Amino acid sequence: MKGYVDDSKRALIEIKVRSQPKADGDTVIVWIDTASNGHLVFSRELIDALHLQQEAATEAILADGSLVTLESFICFVEWGTKVVVAQVIANDGNTPLLGTELLSGCVLVVNYTAREIIVTT
Repeated sequence: MKGYVDDSKRALIEIKVRSQPKADGDTVIVWIDTASNGHLVFSRELIDALHLQQEAATEAILADGSLVTLESFICFVEWGTKVVVAQVIANDGNTPLLGTELLSGCVLVVNYTAREIIVTT
């Protein structure tokens, strides 16, 4: 998979997300967030637009030590040559994030000079 570095120096790739394993997918541009150990973080608006099904609510401790309740949803992502199940955490942000759980077992190359991203699965 290939991506790009934008003018704000964000590492971005396009992924195809589905609400069901055999459903048509929607393309989402995600910011690679190596500080997040989850799968994906999407806005509630995007989750609604993709018709994702809620999985659960879970408590988490933020970097500032505060305890919050996070809603999680399920989606199916075209990842390399496979379709994989991924957990999506809902937030109020505007930029979809991709965490390290999907990157586990992959090689991630971010070339800031060439402004390109390569993820090898």
